[in-house]
Amino acid sequence: MNETAFTASAVIEMRDAGISTLRDSSLIVAENVNWSVAPGEFWVVAGQQQSGKSDFLMTAAGLLLPTQGSCRVFGCETNDFGEAQVAERLRVGFVFAGGKMFSHLTVAENVALPLLYHKDLTDLEMAREVETLLELMELTPFANATSANLAANWRQRAALARALILKPELLLLDNPLGGLGARHRHWLLQFLEQLQRGHEWFEARPLTLVVTTDDLRPWPHAQRKYAVLHEGSFSGLGSWGDVASASHHAVKELLAEPAGAIM
Repeated sequence: MNETAFTASAVIEMRDAGISTLRDSSLIVAENVNWSVAPGEFWVVAGQQQSGKSDFLMTAAGLLLPTQGSCRVFGCETNDFGEAQVAERLRVGFVFAGGKMFSHLTVAENVALPLLYHKDLTDLEMAREVETLLELMELTPFANATSANLAANWRQRAALARALILKPELLLLDNPLGGLGARHRHWLLQFLEQLQRGHEWFEARPLTLVVTTDDLRPWPHAQRKYAVLHEGSFSGLGSWGDVASASHHAVKELLAEPAGAIM
């Protein structure tokens, strides 16, 4: 691979990358992926269920290695991610579908875990950081509840808080609207937009965001970029205008009202 083929400022860059599933590395969900994410961009990667969106997102985060080609995060080859690259890895926040919290820990303990492992803070400093973030995300009433006893709406929000506690520069969220009620969907969409613009929690520093979805309808925005993962192919779509006018049948399905939906 020619080093000059990479963009020096890219947050994520894939070149001729092959994406396999976490459960079976021989099962390929996408081949020859060429994709670049610039600082401050907000990407929405859409695909039907079982299209490989989760595997794609984990590869983009460096949690899963490409089967071929290359993936770089903040200029570092994910194949080389190790102890020496901890600083680069901590610049990435990841929210799994459904939250994936430690069920035996309280919400506050779950959110504090990254600080416990990666920051040299006193117990008081750590508690203040967690308390501030929980208040910002309306989670204070649930601070001492175990995630096993938390409703799915709040569990997803707690998982987001855990991903944000180290103040990453890149945030990836796997199907973040899945299973959320209307109020929580609205809150999350507004909050993610604030993060991209520059939230007070980050001293107004804009974040780079990538989300996956199996429904494009909640995600229209003039400043976002879109891509589709379909039948082993990853395709950049461009702006929302390009999405709305796309002739690709997979895109039309991702924009369609579900059968039997009540208007």
